[in-house]
Amino acid sequence: MFRLCLILVLPIFAQAGEWQHYGGDAGGQRYVSLEQITPNNVSELEIAWQFNTGDKGTKPLDEMALEVTPILVEDSLVFCTPFNRIIAIDPGTGKQKWQYDVNLSLDIDPANQFVCRGVTYWQDAMATPETKCSSRIFMATNDTRLVSVDAKTGEACAGFSDHEDNTSRPGEINVGAKVELYWPGEYQMTSPPVVLNDVVIIGSAISDNARVEAPAGVVKAFDARTGKPLWQFDPVPRNPEDAKNQDWKPGYNVKTGAANVWAPMSIDEGRNLVFLPTSSPSPDFYAATRPGNNQYANSVVALNGTTGKVVWSFQTVHHDVWDYDLPAQPSLITLERDGKPVDVVAQVTKTGFMFVLERDTGKPFFGVEEKPVPQSAEHGELLSPTQPFPIKPPALVPQHLTRDDVGGFALIDGYLCKQAFDQFRSEGLFTPPSKQGTVLYPFTGGGANWGGMAFDPTRKIAVVNMSRAVHVITLFKSDEYKDMRKVFHDTEVSPQHGAEYGMKRDLMLSIFGAPCNKPPWGELIGVDLNTGDIAWRQTLGTTEGLIGVPLKWGTPNFGGPLTTASGLIFIGAAMDDYLRAFDTETGEELWKGDIPAGGQATPMSYEWQGRQYVLIAAGGHARSGTTLGDHIVAFALPD
Repeated sequence: MFRLCLILVLPIFAQAGEWQHYGGDAGGQRYVSLEQITPNNVSELEIAWQFNTGDKGTKPLDEMALEVTPILVEDSLVFCTPFNRIIAIDPGTGKQKWQYDVNLSLDIDPANQFVCRGVTYWQDAMATPETKCSSRIFMATNDTRLVSVDAKTGEACAGFSDHEDNTSRPGEINVGAKVELYWPGEYQMTSPPVVLNDVVIIGSAISDNARVEAPAGVVKAFDARTGKPLWQFDPVPRNPEDAKNQDWKPGYNVKTGAANVWAPMSIDEGRNLVFLPTSSPSPDFYAATRPGNNQYANSVVALNGTTGKVVWSFQTVHHDVWDYDLPAQPSLITLERDGKPVDVVAQVTKTGFMFVLERDTGKPFFGVEEKPVPQSAEHGELLSPTQPFPIKPPALVPQHLTRDDVGGFALIDGYLCKQAFDQFRSEGLFTPPSKQGTVLYPFTGGGANWGGMAFDPTRKIAVVNMSRAVHVITLFKSDEYKDMRKVFHDTEVSPQHGAEYGMKRDLMLSIFGAPCNKPPWGELIGVDLNTGDIAWRQTLGTTEGLIGVPLKWGTPNFGGPLTTASGLIFIGAAMDDYLRAFDTETGEELWKGDIPAGGQATPMSYEWQGRQYVLIAAGGHARSGTTLGDHIVAFALPD
C-alpha cells in the first residue's frame, strides 16, 4: 500500500536538463526544470548553431510539414525528418553524428502531408550497455513501417523483425492497414510511438472524408525487442453485441472506419496505462451509417498496457459530425484537492474546451454538464441531443460566430464577408452540417491542435495556443460529386463514398485572403488549474506572413508551447518566422527571435555542458503557406 501511494503522487516531469520524450516527459507536460534563461535575460538570446536536414532542394517541400520535436538521449539530439530519416546530432554544436534512412518512396500521396513529429527512446533493462541495441530509437513512417535502430549508432536492430512479412528489412516491421487502400498514403503514421513496460504502441493517421468504410483506426502493440504482435485495440465495435454495449445502435452492423489515434499518446508506467486521444469515425461530416454516440471515438481512452483492455474512457463529443476529433497528446499532470495531490489527465480539444479527468477513473475533476445543442440535421442523420460541456475551465475561444463578429480590412471586404455569412447556418457550437452550408467556429483545425498544451507544475498554469478561424461545411447529394468537383476545383470537395452526402469544406476568407472573423486570429492562453479559471490571454503572431503587413492581430497556429522553471514560455507556431518567449505568470511577450522558416513545431529545451539551449525545428507547413525550409535552430545566451 505504501509503494502504491508513492506511485500515485510521484511527479513524472523530466529531470533538469533532460528531454527524453517527445513531450519532455512520458506524460507530455512540455516542461523543463531549468532556470539559466530567465525573464530578465531572455532578450539576450542568440542563435548558437543551426543544422540543415538536407531536405531543402532535394525533396518535395511543398508536400511536407516539419513538425518534429527532437529528444536528448545518449548524448545526442535525435529526431526524424518529414521523409523519415532519423538523424542524431551533437547537442553543443549541431554537427551530425549518424543517420538512418528508410528510403521512403515519394510516390505515395499521404493524406496528411509528409510528416514525422518525433521518435521514441527505449532502454532494454535485460541487456548490458555494451550490447548492440541495448538502447533503441523507434520511429513510425508515412508508409506504415515501425522502425527500430540502435540509439548509439543508428544501425538497424536486426532482431526486431516482421513476424508476418518476410520481405521487410531488418529492424523494420509493416504495421499498415489490413484492407486495400484507395491510394498509397490513405493510411499513414505521423506521431511517435510510445513504449510502456517493454511494449511499443502505435496509432495511425487516416484520410478524412474519402469513404464510409475507411481503414480501421486500430491501435497496435508489439514486443519492443522482437517486434512480435501483442495486442490490438479497435475503437469501433466490429460485431452487433459489442455495438450494443458501446453505445452504438443496438444490434447494428457498424459501417465505418477510422476513430484512429493520429496524435501523440501518453503513458503512466506506474499505473501501466496508455492514454489515447481518439478521432472521429468515418466519414467526418455525415454519420447516418454509424448511429449512436459512437463510444471510444472522440474520447480519452485509458488502456491496460499489457492487455490492451479498456480501463476507462471519457467521450468529449457524441456522434461527431464536425471533425472535432481529439488532436493532441493527453497531458498527465498533478493538481490538488483539499490539500492533497490528485493525478489527472488534461485534454485540450478543437472545440476550445479543456477536459480535466481523474487519472484513475476518468471522472471529471471540475465537473461536466450535458447541454442541449442545435438539431435539424439532413435526411437520415441522428444527432445526439446533448453534448458534454466542462464546468471549468471555460471555453478558451469563442464558439458562436454572429454577424457582428464578421468584418474585414476595409468596407468592401467586410461587406462581402457579411454577405457570404448571411447565406449560412450559424447557431453556435455543434450546429450540424447542412446543404445550406454550416459555419464551424472554431474551424476543424481548432481551437487546439496537435501542439497540445504545456504545464508548469510549480505554478499550476497550463499554457495552450488556440486558433480562431472559420470553416463552412456544405453537404450535397453523393451523385452530385463530379459536378461539384468541376465547379469548385480549387476547393476541398470530398465524395464520402458510401454515404448519402458528400461534403465541401471552405475557409471563410476575405478577398484579401485573411479570415472573415474579426481578430485576434491566434492566441496564447494561460489557465490557472488551481481554480480552473483563465489567468491571461495574449495575441500570438503577426499578419506579415498572411498579408505582408505586421499587424499584431494573431494568426492561426500549429505547434505547441514549452514552459521552464524560470517562468518562461517558448513557442513558434504562428504564421510568421519567429520563436517567441512569454512570461508564464502574466502572458507578457518578452522576446522574439528570427528563425529561417516557419516554426510549426513544438520547441524543446535542454542543458549541455552547463549551457541551456532552446531548440525549434524551423521548416514550415506547406498547407498553411508558411516559409518552407529544413532547419533545426538552437538558441542560447551568449557564451
